[in-house]
Amino acid sequence: MKTKQNQYRPETVSHPGATLSEKLSEIGMGPKEFAIRTGKPEKTISSILSGDSAITSDMAVLFEDVLKIPATFWLNRQKQYDEALARQKRCETIEQSVEWAKLFPYADMAKLGWVNATRKSVEKVEYLFKFFSIGNKNAFEDYYFNQKLKVSFRVSLAYTKKPYAFAAWLRQGELQAADLNDVLYNEKTLVRNLPRLKELMANQPEDFFKQLQCICLEAGVKVVYTPCLPGATVHGSTRWIKDTPIVQLSARYKQNDIFWFTFFHEIAHILKHGKKYVALENVDYEDQDLEKEKEADDFAIEWTFSNTEEEEVLGCVPLTEEDIVAFSKKFNTHPALIIGRFHHKGLLHYGVGRKFIQKINLSEMA
Repeated sequence: MKTKQNQYRPETVSHPGATLSEKLSEIGMGPKEFAIRTGKPEKTISSILSGDSAITSDMAVLFEDVLKIPATFWLNRQKQYDEALARQKRCETIEQSVEWAKLFPYADMAKLGWVNATRKSVEKVEYLFKFFSIGNKNAFEDYYFNQKLKVSFRVSLAYTKKPYAFAAWLRQGELQAADLNDVLYNEKTLVRNLPRLKELMANQPEDFFKQLQCICLEAGVKVVYTPCLPGATVHGSTRWIKDTPIVQLSARYKQNDIFWFTFFHEIAHILKHGKKYVALENVDYEDQDLEKEKEADDFAIEWTFSNTEEEEVLGCVPLTEEDIVAFSKKFNTHPALIIGRFHHKGLLHYGVGRKFIQKINLSEMA
């Protein structure tokens, strides 16, 4: 999050033609004579004096010869005027974007430290422009809604329920990923590290998320935790930024069984579905591929608690908690993955094994 820079900018900066007019009047030289002495058309000089044309570098040098005022003076005056004009246009753009800024859950973004806290409407616009690295609201829509840059963002959020909140969540993930070291993606390393990730899931040490990040980064996969914004109920996302796969997790329900299933689901997208597919979990969006999502689910099942393993466990009903712990050790998984599956399918009373469904708080680890 960037703090606002306080810079002095004069409210009004006159065109350098006004200064030229004053100087010519001072020395008693008319526009026509000045035009002849500089070798420039009188029309050009008149246009500068009226503020309709800019002083170019070659003109500034000629002005120096005739008026004995350094060319840098004229060029600096022109630069100051051009910047003031640009700032004025910028202010108009910001004023016109106030209603656009109201579409974002700004207060929640500020609470999370994504943007600066402020009650001023124009400052909210400025901070949102900086957060998204855009010049105006049209740029935001072209990027996130109109898919004008498919090499970077290949889905449209236009028809999601909370498009502005989803866009903010995704953008924060990009910024978090940018803070991680860049390592060239290596598919073989990722596949080789899958058993280590499964082992991490089974043991789930207190710093498991940090370890997970490190193991994935060895293969060039960046994993980040980004909490949900109100209404933007996304579980996770996988996308590629240039040649780097990014897995963004929200840990929305703060349950370890759901977290691990979502994580392996996202890893499947990296291994199976290539750079062009963008996955947004628990979000209905235009470019979603249900077949690919099913493949990712199957992969996650295989690496967390497989169907074959499930059948073996079901062959030993009725189950005690001790049975489930024993099976989790045999299959090198966490008891929560077995219990969560059976709760979901109605195969186990909801009250059985709840102690293994652990609450996770990634904000303390990320």
